[in-house]
Amino acid sequence: MRKKKLVIQRLLYNKFTMSTISVIVPATTANIGPAFDCIGSALTMYNQFYFAKREKDESQLNINVIGREASKVKCDYNNLVYKAFTYLYRHIGEIPPKISIKIKLGIPLSRGLGSSATAIIGGLIGANELAGQPLSKLELMNLAIKLEGHPDNVVPALFGKCQLSIKQGIDWEAYPINWHSSIIPLIVIPDFELLTEKARSVIPKTVSIDDAIFNIAHMGLLIKSLEIGNGKWLSSALQDKLHQPYRQNLIKGYDIVRQAAIRAGAYGVVISGAGPTLLVLTSFENISSIECATKEAWLTQAVTSETKLLSIDNCGARINYFE
Repeated sequence: MRKKKLVIQRLLYNKFTMSTISVIVPATTANIGPAFDCIGSALTMYNQFYFAKREKDESQLNINVIGREASKVKCDYNNLVYKAFTYLYRHIGEIPPKISIKIKLGIPLSRGLGSSATAIIGGLIGANELAGQPLSKLELMNLAIKLEGHPDNVVPALFGKCQLSIKQGIDWEAYPINWHSSIIPLIVIPDFELLTEKARSVIPKTVSIDDAIFNIAHMGLLIKSLEIGNGKWLSSALQDKLHQPYRQNLIKGYDIVRQAAIRAGAYGVVISGAGPTLLVLTSFENISSIECATKEAWLTQAVTSETKLLSIDNCGARINYFE
């Protein structure tokens, strides 16, 4: 009876749905020091994805990408947005429709800001809407984690805010973390890329019990520092022994830029996601001096960079409908 009711609801939904769907998905910064693969936060920088069903006599797929790095995005069946789109249809046991996808890039690629997570979330939500919303947000979250392999980017990209992800049995659950408004996220983006696969390959498979305890303690302090806005505590909380000591060698000028930011007043500097972007956490009054200091520091290594003053996105992925 419940299945029949769901089918009727989906038929009614499809009857009145708009012809084009837009999904806006925020960038993310993951790990935030000691919270490797389990904490990430959504940021106010976005990719946008448009989905429109194609006519019966048209080809199965058309992808159009606009934005500064559009030429780097695949426009065939290997496109990550389309892979996520078809993954959902396979999951619900249906054939995906012929589709036109337009991608508007606003997040740099391969920089540690969750661009792949936006593609996965965008594709899954687009498919879910066109299929009549058969899956809940929690079900979409778990599908996204299966596709991405880890939760720290896709979960905040879907729900917004700063999120802690914990696996319960075979499924995942997300728990929001309060981020005090006095803690300002400033990102520093260098002019080179770092593939996630390469960044993950240098991390050891096993760690000592001392290092594990170190990170557990510092992650607890990280959560508390973010919640109450204690910059002094945050400076200590951002220390890590699981991934940053190994990844920092892949980022040219990492230590020079980090030290420059701290001298300019930053509470701390961490690798954003897999890098090479660096996340600087600071107070509002030190932003200008940190921006200048980090750019100058990277220039000493023949690296140009850009800084972006962002805030925490509290909404996550959002949907618009067009006729």
